[in-house]
Amino acid sequence: MYFDRFDILCAYYLFGSDYHSGQFSKEYAYMGRALDAGFNPGPMFGLISLSDNAREIYDNLVREAGF
Repeated sequence: MYFDRFDILCAYYLFGSDYHSGQFSKEYAYMGRALDAGFNPGPMFGLISLSDNAREIYDNLVREAGF
């Protein structure tokens, strides 16, 4: 895993989208922060569109959250 801003935004956005528990959850806030940073996912954005690095970041987020 290495630092890549785009990979981080992709992973956090998708994690927030997949695991939020409502508008006021911290996972939902991840999506807003990614959008504020300029991330604009397309309509087909999903797990399959993540790079290997972004997928590793996403998997770590899921593991740390206990899902």
